[in-house]
Amino acid sequence: MIFKTRSGAVYGIDASPVEVEVNIATRGNGEFQIVGLPDSAIRESRPRIRSAIRNSGFRFPHEQITVNLAPANLRKEGSAFDLPMAIGILGGTGLIQPDLSDCVFVGELSLDGRLRPIRGVLSIAMLARKMGISKLIVPDGNATEAAVVDGVSIYPIKTLTEAVDLANGSDQREPLAVNASDLLAHSTSNGKDYRDVRGQQDAKRAIEVAIAGGHNILMIGPPGSGKTMLAQRIPSVMPPMAFEESLETTRIHSSSGLLANGNGLIGDRPFRAPHHSISAAGLIGGGTIPRPGEVSLAHNGVLFLDELPEFPRHVLEVLRQPLEDG
Repeated sequence: MIFKTRSGAVYGIDASPVEVEVNIATRGNGEFQIVGLPDSAIRESRPRIRSAIRNSGFRFPHEQITVNLAPANLRKEGSAFDLPMAIGILGGTGLIQPDLSDCVFVGELSLDGRLRPIRGVLSIAMLARKMGISKLIVPDGNATEAAVVDGVSIYPIKTLTEAVDLANGSDQREPLAVNASDLLAHSTSNGKDYRDVRGQQDAKRAIEVAIAGGHNILMIGPPGSGKTMLAQRIPSVMPPMAFEESLETTRIHSSSGLLANGNGLIGDRPFRAPHHSISAAGLIGGGTIPRPGEVSLAHNGVLFLDELPEFPRHVLEVLRQPLEDG
Protein backbone atom coordinates (compact mmCIF):
# COMPACT_ATOMS: atom_id res chain seq x y z
CA MET A 1 0.00 0.00 0.00
CA ILE A 2 1.24 3.49 -0.86
CA PHE A 3 0.52 6.39 1.46
CA LYS A 4 1.50 10.01 0.69
CA THR A 5 2.13 13.00 2.93
CA ARG A 6 3.43 16.51 2.25
CA SER A 7 6.47 18.23 3.69
CA GLY A 8 9.05 20.84 2.70
CA ALA A 9 12.81 21.09 2.23
CA VAL A 10 14.73 24.29 3.00
CA TYR A 11 17.25 25.20 0.29
CA GLY A 12 19.14 28.39 1.13
CA ILE A 13 16.39 30.55 2.61
CA ASP A 14 13.65 29.23 0.34
CA ALA A 15 11.59 26.09 0.80
CA SER A 16 10.65 23.54 -1.85
CA PRO A 17 7.69 21.15 -1.67
CA VAL A 18 8.48 17.52 -0.94
CA GLU A 19 6.04 14.63 -1.27
CA VAL A 20 6.79 11.78 1.11
CA GLU A 21 5.69 8.50 -0.49
CA VAL A 22 5.62 5.42 1.72
CA ASN A 23 5.18 1.95 0.29
CA ILE A 24 4.64 -1.02 2.61
CA ALA A 25 5.03 -4.37 0.84
CA THR A 26 2.84 -7.28 1.82
CA ARG A 27 5.92 -9.43 2.19
CA GLY A 28 9.29 -8.52 3.59
CA ASN A 29 11.81 -8.94 6.35
CA GLY A 30 11.44 -5.59 8.10
CA GLU A 31 13.79 -3.72 5.76
CA PHE A 32 13.39 0.07 5.96
CA GLN A 33 14.99 2.15 3.21
CA ILE A 34 14.81 5.83 2.25
CA VAL A 35 15.47 7.08 -1.27
CA GLY A 36 15.32 10.49 -2.95
CA LEU A 37 18.77 12.03 -2.27
CA PRO A 38 18.57 12.02 1.55
CA ASP A 39 21.56 13.18 3.62
CA SER A 40 23.03 11.38 6.62
CA ALA A 41 20.60 12.96 9.09
CA ILE A 42 17.64 11.64 7.09
CA ARG A 43 19.12 8.16 6.68
CA GLU A 44 19.78 8.03 10.43
CA SER A 45 16.11 8.83 11.09
CA ARG A 46 15.11 5.18 10.63
CA PRO A 47 15.83 4.06 14.22
CA ARG A 48 14.34 7.31 15.55
CA ILE A 49 11.10 6.74 13.65
CA ARG A 50 10.92 3.06 14.61
CA SER A 51 11.42 3.81 18.32
CA ALA A 52 9.05 6.80 18.29
CA ILE A 53 6.24 4.78 16.72
CA ARG A 54 6.63 1.89 19.15
CA ASN A 55 7.03 4.11 22.23
CA SER A 56 3.89 6.02 21.22
CA GLY A 57 1.85 2.82 21.48
CA PHE A 58 1.60 1.98 17.77
CA ARG A 59 2.75 -1.12 15.93
CA PHE A 60 5.72 -0.72 13.62
CA PRO A 61 5.15 -2.92 10.54
CA HIS A 62 7.55 -5.79 9.96
CA GLU A 63 7.03 -5.67 6.19
CA GLN A 64 9.41 -4.06 3.72
CA ILE A 65 9.11 -0.26 3.91
CA THR A 66 10.29 2.05 1.13
CA VAL A 67 10.15 5.83 1.58
CA ASN A 68 10.66 8.10 -1.42
CA LEU A 69 11.25 11.83 -0.97
CA ALA A 70 10.03 13.38 -4.22
CA PRO A 71 11.27 15.07 -6.32
CA ALA A 72 14.17 12.64 -6.29
CA ASN A 73 16.61 15.07 -7.95
CA LEU A 74 16.46 17.60 -5.08
CA ARG A 75 18.90 17.13 -2.22
CA LYS A 76 17.25 16.92 1.19
CA GLU A 77 18.88 17.42 4.56
CA GLY A 78 17.96 17.71 8.20
CA SER A 79 15.57 15.99 10.54
CA ALA A 80 12.34 17.74 9.50
CA PHE A 81 11.15 14.66 7.58
CA ASP A 82 10.89 12.45 10.69
CA LEU A 83 7.26 13.36 11.33
CA PRO A 84 5.92 13.07 7.74
CA MET A 85 7.69 9.71 7.31
CA ALA A 86 6.23 8.41 10.57
CA ILE A 87 2.75 9.63 9.55
CA GLY A 88 3.19 7.92 6.18
CA ILE A 89 4.17 4.63 7.79
CA LEU A 90 1.21 4.72 10.16
CA GLY A 91 -1.05 5.69 7.25
CA GLY A 92 0.25 2.75 5.27
CA THR A 93 -0.86 0.43 8.05
CA GLY A 94 -4.37 1.92 8.02
CA LEU A 95 -4.17 3.95 11.22
CA ILE A 96 -4.61 7.33 9.50
CA GLN A 97 -7.20 8.56 7.01
CA PRO A 98 -5.86 8.40 3.45
CA ASP A 99 -6.46 12.01 2.34
CA LEU A 100 -3.91 14.41 3.84
CA SER A 101 -3.43 16.56 0.74
CA ASP A 102 -4.36 19.71 2.66
CA CYS A 103 -1.73 19.20 5.37
CA VAL A 104 2.03 19.75 5.59
CA PHE A 105 3.98 17.94 8.32
CA VAL A 106 7.44 18.88 9.62
CA GLY A 107 9.27 17.95 12.79
CA GLU A 108 12.06 15.92 14.36
CA LEU A 109 11.08 12.92 16.46
CA SER A 110 12.75 11.89 19.68
CA LEU A 111 12.88 8.23 20.67
CA ASP A 112 9.88 8.58 22.98
CA GLY A 113 7.69 10.19 20.32
CA ARG A 114 8.07 13.81 21.32
CA LEU A 115 8.63 16.52 18.70
CA ARG A 116 11.73 18.69 18.60
CA PRO A 117 11.96 22.06 16.81
CA ILE A 118 13.59 22.29 13.40
CA ARG A 119 15.04 25.11 11.32
CA GLY A 120 13.39 26.91 8.41
CA VAL A 121 9.76 26.59 9.52
CA LEU A 122 8.99 30.18 8.50
CA SER A 123 10.06 29.46 4.91
CA ILE A 124 7.97 26.27 4.90
CA ALA A 125 4.93 28.20 6.16
CA MET A 126 5.36 30.72 3.34
CA LEU A 127 5.62 27.84 0.89
CA ALA A 128 2.39 26.30 2.21
CA ARG A 129 0.60 29.63 1.73
CA LYS A 130 1.94 29.91 -1.82
CA MET A 131 0.73 26.39 -2.64
CA GLY A 132 -2.71 27.02 -1.15
CA ILE A 133 -2.31 24.42 1.60
CA SER A 134 -4.31 25.46 4.63
CA LYS A 135 -2.86 23.31 7.46
CA LEU A 136 0.72 23.17 8.73
CA ILE A 137 1.53 20.79 11.57
CA VAL A 138 4.74 21.81 13.36
CA PRO A 139 6.55 21.13 16.65
CA ASP A 140 5.38 23.28 19.53
CA GLY A 141 8.71 25.14 19.64
CA ASN A 142 8.26 26.38 16.05
CA ALA A 143 4.60 27.35 16.27
CA THR A 144 4.95 31.08 17.02
CA GLU A 145 7.45 31.50 14.22
CA ALA A 146 5.15 29.87 11.66
CA ALA A 147 1.99 31.59 12.88
CA VAL A 148 3.15 35.04 11.70
CA VAL A 149 2.33 33.92 8.14
CA ASP A 150 -1.24 34.81 7.24
CA GLY A 151 -3.40 32.39 5.28
CA VAL A 152 -2.09 29.19 6.88
CA SER A 153 -3.54 27.47 9.95
CA ILE A 154 -0.73 26.46 12.30
CA TYR A 155 -1.24 23.48 14.59
CA PRO A 156 1.49 23.05 17.24
CA ILE A 157 1.97 19.51 18.53
CA LYS A 158 4.19 18.00 21.18
CA THR A 159 4.01 14.26 20.41
CA LEU A 160 3.48 11.85 17.55
CA THR A 161 0.20 10.74 19.15
CA GLU A 162 -1.15 14.29 18.91
CA ALA A 163 -0.18 14.39 15.22
CA VAL A 164 -2.08 11.16 14.56
CA ASP A 165 -5.17 12.45 16.35
CA LEU A 166 -4.99 15.69 14.42
CA ALA A 167 -4.63 13.87 11.09
CA ASN A 168 -7.60 11.66 11.85
CA GLY A 169 -9.79 14.57 12.90
CA SER A 170 -10.31 13.33 16.45
CA ASP A 171 -8.38 16.34 17.77
CA GLN A 172 -10.53 19.42 17.08
CA ARG A 173 -8.17 22.06 18.48
CA GLU A 174 -8.14 25.58 17.11
CA PRO A 175 -5.12 26.79 15.11
CA LEU A 176 -2.62 29.04 16.83
CA ALA A 177 -3.14 32.79 16.35
CA VAL A 178 -0.49 35.42 17.15
CA ASN A 179 -0.29 39.20 16.94
CA ALA A 180 2.75 40.22 14.93
CA SER A 181 2.75 43.74 16.40
CA ASP A 182 2.94 42.32 19.93
CA LEU A 183 5.81 40.04 18.93
CA LEU A 184 7.77 42.99 17.57
CA ALA A 185 7.00 45.09 20.64
CA HIS A 186 8.26 42.41 23.04
CA SER A 187 11.51 41.69 21.22
CA THR A 188 14.61 42.12 23.37
CA SER A 189 17.71 44.11 22.51
CA ASN A 190 21.33 43.17 23.17
CA GLY A 191 21.46 45.69 26.03
CA LYS A 192 24.05 47.93 24.35
CA ASP A 193 22.67 51.41 23.91
CA TYR A 194 24.15 54.41 22.13
CA ARG A 195 23.32 56.64 25.10
CA ASP A 196 25.93 54.81 27.19
CA VAL A 197 28.76 56.38 25.16
CA ARG A 198 30.32 59.47 26.72
CA GLY A 199 32.46 61.70 24.54
CA GLN A 200 33.41 60.55 21.04
CA GLN A 201 31.31 63.36 19.61
CA ASP A 202 32.99 63.40 16.17
CA ALA A 203 32.76 59.62 15.78
CA LYS A 204 29.14 59.55 16.97
CA ARG A 205 28.17 62.32 14.55
CA ALA A 206 29.85 60.49 11.65
CA ILE A 207 28.03 57.28 12.52
CA GLU A 208 24.68 59.06 12.74
CA VAL A 209 25.17 60.63 9.30
CA ALA A 210 26.22 57.27 7.81
CA ILE A 211 23.19 55.50 9.32
CA ALA A 212 20.81 58.17 8.03
CA GLY A 213 22.11 57.72 4.49
CA GLY A 214 22.70 53.97 4.61
CA HIS A 215 26.44 54.35 4.01
CA ASN A 216 29.37 52.17 4.99
CA ILE A 217 31.82 53.31 7.67
CA LEU A 218 35.60 52.82 7.92
CA MET A 219 36.72 53.28 11.54
CA ILE A 220 40.42 53.98 12.08
CA GLY A 221 42.09 54.42 15.46
CA PRO A 222 44.49 52.89 17.99
CA PRO A 223 43.46 49.87 20.10
CA GLY A 224 41.10 50.78 22.91
CA SER A 225 39.84 53.99 21.32
CA GLY A 226 36.25 52.70 21.20
CA LYS A 227 35.73 51.48 17.62
CA THR A 228 34.15 48.14 18.56
CA MET A 229 32.20 49.70 21.43
CA LEU A 230 30.64 52.24 19.07
CA ALA A 231 29.93 49.69 16.36
CA GLN A 232 28.12 47.36 18.77
CA ARG A 233 25.71 50.17 19.63
CA ILE A 234 24.83 51.17 16.08
CA PRO A 235 21.63 49.03 15.96
CA SER A 236 20.23 50.96 18.95
CA VAL A 237 19.99 54.20 16.91
CA MET A 238 18.75 52.65 13.68
CA PRO A 239 15.01 52.95 12.91
CA PRO A 240 12.77 50.19 14.31
CA MET A 241 12.25 47.33 11.89
CA ALA A 242 9.03 47.23 9.91
CA PHE A 243 7.08 43.97 9.77
CA GLU A 244 8.39 43.05 6.31
CA GLU A 245 11.99 43.72 7.39
CA SER A 246 11.47 41.62 10.50
CA LEU A 247 9.97 38.82 8.41
CA GLU A 248 12.96 38.84 6.04
CA THR A 249 15.46 38.80 8.91
CA THR A 250 13.61 36.09 10.81
CA ARG A 251 13.42 33.93 7.70
CA ILE A 252 17.18 34.08 7.19
CA HIS A 253 17.98 33.29 10.83
CA SER A 254 15.38 30.52 10.93
CA SER A 255 16.88 28.88 7.83
CA SER A 256 20.29 28.98 9.53
CA GLY A 257 18.97 27.45 12.75
CA LEU A 258 19.84 30.60 14.74
CA LEU A 259 16.32 31.53 15.84
CA ALA A 260 15.74 30.85 19.53
CA ASN A 261 12.98 28.34 20.25
CA GLY A 262 9.67 30.05 20.85
CA ASN A 263 10.67 33.32 19.17
CA GLY A 264 8.22 34.39 16.52
CA LEU A 265 9.93 37.41 15.02
CA ILE A 266 13.28 39.13 15.31
CA GLY A 267 12.48 42.73 16.14
CA ASP A 268 16.01 44.04 16.68
CA ARG A 269 18.40 44.77 13.88
CA PRO A 270 21.10 42.08 13.79
CA PHE A 271 24.74 42.80 14.56
CA ARG A 272 27.25 40.34 13.10
CA ALA A 273 30.98 40.51 13.80
CA PRO A 274 32.74 37.54 12.14
CA HIS A 275 36.33 36.68 13.07
CA HIS A 276 39.02 37.60 10.54
CA SER A 277 39.75 33.90 9.94
CA ILE A 278 36.33 33.37 8.33
CA SER A 279 36.21 31.72 4.90
CA ALA A 280 34.73 33.27 1.78
CA ALA A 281 31.76 30.86 1.94
CA GLY A 282 31.21 31.67 5.61
CA LEU A 283 31.07 35.37 4.81
CA ILE A 284 29.07 35.38 1.60
CA GLY A 285 27.22 32.06 1.96
CA GLY A 286 27.05 29.01 -0.27
CA GLY A 287 27.94 25.34 -0.03
CA THR A 288 26.67 22.14 -1.64
CA ILE A 289 23.35 22.85 0.01
CA PRO A 290 23.42 26.67 0.19
CA ARG A 291 23.44 28.30 3.61
CA PRO A 292 23.27 32.02 4.41
CA GLY A 293 26.61 33.65 5.21
CA GLU A 294 27.39 36.53 7.55
CA VAL A 295 26.36 39.05 4.90
CA SER A 296 22.87 37.54 4.78
CA LEU A 297 22.66 37.16 8.56
CA ALA A 298 23.44 40.88 8.89
CA HIS A 299 20.59 41.79 6.50
CA ASN A 300 18.70 44.87 7.74
CA GLY A 301 21.38 45.32 10.40
CA VAL A 302 25.13 45.77 10.80
CA LEU A 303 28.04 43.72 9.48
CA PHE A 304 31.15 44.67 11.47
CA LEU A 305 34.54 43.50 10.18
CA ASP A 306 36.88 44.06 13.11
CA GLU A 307 40.61 44.18 12.28
CA LEU A 308 39.79 44.62 8.59
CA PRO A 309 43.42 44.32 7.30
CA GLU A 310 43.65 40.87 8.91
CA PHE A 311 40.97 39.43 6.60
CA PRO A 312 42.39 37.49 3.60
CA ARG A 313 42.21 39.41 0.36
CA HIS A 314 40.08 36.82 -1.43
CA VAL A 315 37.54 36.99 1.41
CA LEU A 316 37.25 40.75 1.10
CA GLU A 317 36.98 40.45 -2.68
CA VAL A 318 33.71 38.52 -2.38
CA LEU A 319 32.20 41.61 -0.74
CA ARG A 320 32.82 43.74 -3.83
CA GLN A 321 29.60 42.82 -5.63
CA PRO A 322 27.29 43.07 -2.58
CA LEU A 323 28.75 46.48 -1.73
CA GLU A 324 28.33 47.71 -5.29
CA ASP A 325 24.74 46.46 -5.44
CA GLY A 326 23.84 47.76 -2.01
